[in-house]
Amino acid sequence: MVDIATIETERLVLRAHCLEDFDAYHALWSDPSVVRYIGGTPSTVEQTWARLIKAAGHWHHLGFGFLAIEEKDSGALIGEAGFHEVKRAMTPSIIGTLETGWLLAPQYQGRGYAREAMRALISWGEQRFPSKSMTAIIHPANDSSLKLAHKLGFQEVTRTDYNGDVILLERPSSRG
Repeated sequence: MVDIATIETERLVLRAHCLEDFDAYHALWSDPSVVRYIGGTPSTVEQTWARLIKAAGHWHHLGFGFLAIEEKDSGALIGEAGFHEVKRAMTPSIIGTLETGWLLAPQYQGRGYAREAMRALISWGEQRFPSKSMTAIIHPANDSSLKLAHKLGFQEVTRTDYNGDVILLERPSSRG
């Protein structure tokens, strides 16, 4: 069995996705406001299922991946965050970095949950993959994610095209 991290913060549990998450996970990924800056198209049941199953595959093959974000007080699945390797065909290349991402259900945004989750994940990633830099690609109109990325130490590298305009940000490795 693959060892998928569980990380606890003051208000959150970052844990492996599980099949029981599917309905909440599909509600998250099929919400137009959630995917507005992530491709813009709500996920179908089939696409959401593939995404859920793919989450475990990253951990199995790469030793990192995305984790479900659970609110401790309610036990609700409120989003997901983590690292992935997508082998994106973009210039400049981000292959070999810990590509970072996060998303939250709208009713949980603006409470500092994404920052809390990402600080914990960045710390985890730096301990386990100290030579890897962390990257993020963010839509230029996604002000809240850009602000959070900057608070987390990410700096703009360039603006490029990846299925539309994106801003490529990087957080240098802890052992640069």
